[in-house]
Amino acid sequence: MINLADLQGNILRGYTNKPHVRYLILEVADPGAARRWLAASTSGRSDGVPQITNGDWGASKPDTCFNIGLTYEGLRVLGTPSASLEMFPNEFVEGMTARALKLGDVGPSAPANWPAPFDQPKRIHLIATIYAEQAEQLDDVQKRALADTSAVKLVGTREGCSFPDDRVHFGYRDNIMQPRFEGVHDADRYDDGQPKAPLGTVLLGHRTNLEDLKWRVPEPEELGHNGTFNAFRVLKQDVAGFEAYLDQAADELLKQPQAVSELLPPGAEAKIGEVFSIEGVTPRSALREIVAANLCGRWRNGTPMALSADVPDPNLAKAANFDYVGESRCPYGAHIRRSNPRGGKIVQRVANNSRRLVRRGVPYGPAYDRTQPRQPEPERGLLGNFIGANLGAQFEAMSCDWLNLGLQDPRLTGSNDAITGANGTDSSWFDLPLKSGSTIRLRGLPRFVSTQGGAYAFLPSLRAIRYLGSLTT
Repeated sequence: MINLADLQGNILRGYTNKPHVRYLILEVADPGAARRWLAASTSGRSDGVPQITNGDWGASKPDTCFNIGLTYEGLRVLGTPSASLEMFPNEFVEGMTARALKLGDVGPSAPANWPAPFDQPKRIHLIATIYAEQAEQLDDVQKRALADTSAVKLVGTREGCSFPDDRVHFGYRDNIMQPRFEGVHDADRYDDGQPKAPLGTVLLGHRTNLEDLKWRVPEPEELGHNGTFNAFRVLKQDVAGFEAYLDQAADELLKQPQAVSELLPPGAEAKIGEVFSIEGVTPRSALREIVAANLCGRWRNGTPMALSADVPDPNLAKAANFDYVGESRCPYGAHIRRSNPRGGKIVQRVANNSRRLVRRGVPYGPAYDRTQPRQPEPERGLLGNFIGANLGAQFEAMSCDWLNLGLQDPRLTGSNDAITGANGTDSSWFDLPLKSGSTIRLRGLPRFVSTQGGAYAFLPSLRAIRYLGSLTT
């Protein structure tokens, strides 16, 4: 059993009842004062530095939640012993900016194009996250966090807010499932049919599913044990471009009557119109939703294509218990299948369950209304957190091998993920399966998601935060 009170709460909890989030991107102003700031964050006092929210809420949920992550530069500036720093994995030491090619951060996503403060990664030492039920609560917690100007300096913020019904900018229902962990009881977590993940999937010092191998734990033990890593990403989303591509793809499909008859069996058009409230639904408007469903692997109301490929089913809108067995109607190139193959056959057969991640995401920017386009459209996107015990073997491998190279399936190799991949209209493609077993290749997908900043952070345990606060050099 894990001591939840030693874990930061945002590792195993989604804070789903707190829709407002603000990221404070901080630079250490004075190491000694910053260490005292860290010590105060675990002291239990309510009249100073916000208290770190741990994983054991007890009978009452806190009004706001406060958590921190430290970059390699942050650990170094705080005075972490060099022997300990040398034990952290190389990708964390190098930082997200240096790993850009591996992550597909090229072209418009290249770090050279990232706005402040991500254009100066050496100055990003801590990322403090505030979660709240009301927007005004964010200001109160931020004021307390930054009260001691001698400790930390604010170099940037990013703010987001969850949409109703867990929707995201592209119109999909999100946050449907997360890994379930051995020894952790979570009555609210959906049974997704996948094996429970060992705690070592997300926490250092615990068993993994890699043939009794464990990830290296930085020493001393109180620093590394029960810690984890977070890839924090600011992901700009071209929602107008996505909707325009659905129009383009639907128009191309309409030129192929045989394909339309397979994609729209009797009754499907009306059902799609009913579920998505499409007034005066037409084959074109229904095909737009079919393309959107195939690109993701879920209909935009959340229905998995693995369970209902022809039409969205409101009764399956949050279904998580399914797999990709046999000739699954979920496209092998769909986003959710590429990022988590579940039990489906892949080339790297041992790797699918080992690359599971805790995924947290909150939209930023105003919701898109395709009936009232703006010129220019304001920036909108997702503030994403991808949490796991090993950045290289989990987040980077998923981003590179699966999403941007398609190495898990020979039918994918050479293509990028249709929604999040580093695509270009001259070379991108996606195979849309038909009921007959054949496919239609959609081409010319532009890049819908571009990185606008981020950082690799270590999420220490509360014991580790106290240890860092006690350092004297």
